[in-house]
Amino acid sequence: MKRVAIIGAGITGLTTAFYLKRAGIDFAVFEKSDHTGGVISTKTEDGFLYETGPNTGTISNTETVELFKQLEKDVNIELADETAKKRLILKNGRWEVLPGGIFAGIKTNLFTLTDKFRLLGEPFRKPGTNPNETVAELVKRRMGKSFLDYAIDPFISGIYAGDPKKLVTKYALPKLYNLEQQYGSFIGGAIKKGREKKSEQEKKVTKKIFSAEGGLSEIINALVKNIQPGNILLNQNIKVEKTDTGYKIGDTEFSHVISTINAPGLKPVFPFLSSADLASITNLNYAKVVEITLGFKQWKGIDINAFGGLIPSKERRNILGILFMSTLFKNRAPENGALITSFVGGTKKEFLTEMEETELIDFLKPELTELLGLPEFNPDLIQLHYHKNAIAQYDELSKYRLLSIKSIEMQNPNLFLAGSIRDGVGMADRIKQANTIAKQIID
Repeated sequence: MKRVAIIGAGITGLTTAFYLKRAGIDFAVFEKSDHTGGVISTKTEDGFLYETGPNTGTISNTETVELFKQLEKDVNIELADETAKKRLILKNGRWEVLPGGIFAGIKTNLFTLTDKFRLLGEPFRKPGTNPNETVAELVKRRMGKSFLDYAIDPFISGIYAGDPKKLVTKYALPKLYNLEQQYGSFIGGAIKKGREKKSEQEKKVTKKIFSAEGGLSEIINALVKNIQPGNILLNQNIKVEKTDTGYKIGDTEFSHVISTINAPGLKPVFPFLSSADLASITNLNYAKVVEITLGFKQWKGIDINAFGGLIPSKERRNILGILFMSTLFKNRAPENGALITSFVGGTKKEFLTEMEETELIDFLKPELTELLGLPEFNPDLIQLHYHKNAIAQYDELSKYRLLSIKSIEMQNPNLFLAGSIRDGVGMADRIKQANTIAKQIID
């Protein structure tokens, strides 16, 4: 008989439980905190609806399409407004629109004339041969330094709050890596891939930005409803024992155990795993991030009809990026108001995450006022949320981490080490991973 223990009630654990429930497999979800959802949490205050963790996701795989279809009776998925296609990049203190295609890329002020000519030759360059090539090395080789500085560097800040000189493309941006390896180039590969025949499910992978009516917590609530709250145990001091027949938590035996917890938390939960076996996993570096939510009942700043703005490292600012949440989704701010979410810290500005709230706001006030075009800094809502282990960094050590995970799982049958320690850091990545693990157990 199969009985599965799922450790962690975040999006990965709950999605896995959802599919096990549908298959009629016995399971229990163990969560150390007093709530479900992990870092996903939606709050309402004084007419504003905001997130304290992830703000959006992307419909980037068929597994996400499938899950949302199965949850449609319990949650209304909300796609971002069409203005989300417009993304801003700061250059020389001014917001510029990030080009969405090759011809717009030739016209933009973001890139040098030399690199624009290099862009025309990109489809004809040979694929790289170094599997440990960093994102920075790859982009400079194929497209030029200005594309790195004013497209990829801010993009990496937006996804990883990290450094493209340290993140390895094969692990951090596997789709980009595979595009070059399989098709020979980014541009040519994108064209060829676009012409390939797609299934009906694949046609629904729109790459659109999503949330839910009422915020991302509504997706968590829908999963919990389908799983049934009685299968979720909160406030648990979790320790897994290995037995002759499987695993044990407390007095309960399990045939399978799925861990979705962050790298630093693995050793206390799995004391039977040696420190040597875990070393390549627990040394995973995480970007520290502070999320700053600003609400304005009357917006008097710049035109915010866009997804948001990203700030390249070359601009030497303290803000990593800004999301215009009330533009993206409905009912996030009072009429004529605005909800703005900005991020600071990351691997390049970690010192900012050590500042107290009042000190940090005072430090950032002049920069936020300038970037948002405000006559004065006087928001009606200010909320700061500190994330110590915000985003896993897929750097050159990722190879050894993945090998260690594989080795541990081979030595310990029916143990799955999941979560953001592998397979990507986005919400769609977590949904795909959960779907894959659930299918392995069901089959």
